[in-house]
Amino acid sequence: MGTHVSIHYDNSAGFTDPYLWVWYTGAAVTDDLKATGTDGFGPVFEVDLKRSDFSFKFKNGPGTSGAWEGAGLDRRFRPLKGAPDAQVMTEIWCRADKAFVYPTLPAAAETNTAANFLRTLTPADGIYLPDTGALSGLGATPLKGGGVLFGLYHPNAGRVFVFGSFNGWQRPGHDTPQPDKFCELKLYRGYFGIPNTWLLVVPEAKPGDEYKFCVQGGVASDDKGRFQQYFTDPYARELGPDYGLNNSKVVDPGAFAWTDQHWQTPDRSKLILYEMSVYGFTEGDKGIVNPGKFAGITERIDAGYFNDLGVTALALMPLSEYPGPQGSTVLGYSTSLFCAVERDFGSCDDLRHLVDSAHGKGLAVILDQVFNHTSNDFNPLYKMILEHPDEEFNPEEGGLYFSGKTRWGNRVATEKEDVQNLLIDACKLMLVEYHVDGFRFDATHTDWMDHGFVLRLARELSAFRPSVILIAENLPNQQDLNRSGYDGVSQWSDPFHDKMKALLREAVFDNSNFYNADKLADIFYFSKSLYAAHTNNAVNYVESHDESSVSYEVKTNHVLDQPATKERKARLGLFCTMVALGTPMLYMGGEFNVERDRNIVSFDWPDQGPGSNGLYRWASRLIRLRRRYPALQISGDSPADTGQFSWILGPWMDQRHGGGNLVLGWRLWPTPFAHDAMVVLLNFENRTVTVDLELGARGTWLKLADADNANDIAPEGNNSVNDAAALKSSDGRFGGFDLPSSSCFIYKWESDQA
Repeated sequence: MGTHVSIHYDNSAGFTDPYLWVWYTGAAVTDDLKATGTDGFGPVFEVDLKRSDFSFKFKNGPGTSGAWEGAGLDRRFRPLKGAPDAQVMTEIWCRADKAFVYPTLPAAAETNTAANFLRTLTPADGIYLPDTGALSGLGATPLKGGGVLFGLYHPNAGRVFVFGSFNGWQRPGHDTPQPDKFCELKLYRGYFGIPNTWLLVVPEAKPGDEYKFCVQGGVASDDKGRFQQYFTDPYARELGPDYGLNNSKVVDPGAFAWTDQHWQTPDRSKLILYEMSVYGFTEGDKGIVNPGKFAGITERIDAGYFNDLGVTALALMPLSEYPGPQGSTVLGYSTSLFCAVERDFGSCDDLRHLVDSAHGKGLAVILDQVFNHTSNDFNPLYKMILEHPDEEFNPEEGGLYFSGKTRWGNRVATEKEDVQNLLIDACKLMLVEYHVDGFRFDATHTDWMDHGFVLRLARELSAFRPSVILIAENLPNQQDLNRSGYDGVSQWSDPFHDKMKALLREAVFDNSNFYNADKLADIFYFSKSLYAAHTNNAVNYVESHDESSVSYEVKTNHVLDQPATKERKARLGLFCTMVALGTPMLYMGGEFNVERDRNIVSFDWPDQGPGSNGLYRWASRLIRLRRRYPALQISGDSPADTGQFSWILGPWMDQRHGGGNLVLGWRLWPTPFAHDAMVVLLNFENRTVTVDLELGARGTWLKLADADNANDIAPEGNNSVNDAAALKSSDGRFGGFDLPSSSCFIYKWESDQA
């Protein structure tokens, strides 16, 4: 063909007499070429091509007897594609440790390390400078005194540029390039002590600017066949308004005026979680000024809704950028980036305002992080960093950030340390720049996520912020995430949920026979015999975004499909969630007895306000009991052994104490003082069961709550020793107590006068 190519080789393999071996697919002919000279990069080989598509490899000396490069370093050269007048590249560069063909001279690494360079800079106030694995400075960091530091992790790139509104979007490949405006990043030694971190300060850049990275070499070919790609920043805090371009945006978190300087994250024993969708929580309320937005939730926070309800923590479903419009069935779990806040919900400062307002009302804020998979629709990380050039045309390979598939999308490679660094950085960024209190991690079972990563994440985030709250969805629950128990990762308790759904619908649930006495007591004692090591490890719930509401589930048993029955069961389910040892969680709308299938985020807000709903009025009083009384917040690894917890009713006991029936009762004595003592009673049978109660202290026991009413003592209510429902005991026992069908009770010791 008469085409000639110059091939440059860095010879970091150390060959004393470097040679180039060339072969052509489907042909027996080969070339064995000696270097014709050297340049500043290394040996240079001149190749007269027999075909425009060929493969090659470097070795030591002529023939086949000398040392060769290692396996996986076969390189392939092919002509450019796209334009009709496209030409074969006539000059390429190769590194001895990589199989990539570089279309331009790869940048040489700086003698300085990334960490040392970054220590000479001063970030703007309130910003997180990424430091997991090493001080890396990745993303876009506004600096004190002006300018923005840009950083990209790319271990295989030849050259990296940042381009954006600050330089007229000038970069290699521009239709009318102006090289004097190019902003080329420098290569520094970063993770693992090797060159892989690209950094540059751009004095002209400022908050509000949009930008992208341009990478030459070490990437898939573009539509013109060039080994050049434009990338959205993996550390982008926000994306621009154009959903087609998806430009990254420079954000200055220090511009927000926080007022939560005295806020302290509550102990996990104080948590009452309220899971919600940012969109779904307010989009159905005509009284909200900004429905479906961060600002809509803030309106409800400022109005005192959550304080009236009694919850202490808002558990927000995913906030990371989601590739698609919001809707009643959009859960947001197919995220595309880990640091970028979803544009549909509002700005970064809108989220800060939400958190600041929540803290001002005594509410913790927990974010849902999806680290097991990403979207297949818009996915900036997919094939962004190829680990080998063969991955370009392999549909099963997603590059560095991915390893295989999940049922929901591309599986994130959480077993890789550099991928872990990004995910941990994303959490630290949220802690620093948004003041959040913790995280819930989606689908952490070992089928989907490496547990070495989860444990590293727990260790490093706890060191970074000792009060951080960590919760995992791990179905079925695995014990290794408990760590030491008290400092372990809380888990959504699948045993509690599944058992409760079967008990409430009085039949088989999810193809399993949970409607029996087996493990009945265990789920209320923080599932200790099943997976947990401490009350901190269990989050109890009867509904979530993944699970149908109690009313919806109960109606699937046609015998129970009556309005009064469904409400009764909903009350029993919420009651059990609040009294079980561990952390209680309710899903938005559960306080109104919303009848809803799983994976639905929309619900109808009461037209006349929450107070018009009878279940809400009861639920708010019940939840506030959990919030007020130490007996309902008992924490520890073995409360039964310390005398704080003791069973008084159960299927395993004699007939007078519930034997053979789906009933439970336990006594709570959290302190030496009788005033703190309580008794909880439950009946899951569809008939009355008569039992004897071992209250444990003589005197008057007030009924604070049952399935119909909840009435606290002053100042929260007007309950007193004169209430007709109070139990009077002269010896600490009460015989012949009737537990009606599907009933529940909380009694509190109030006076030693029987």
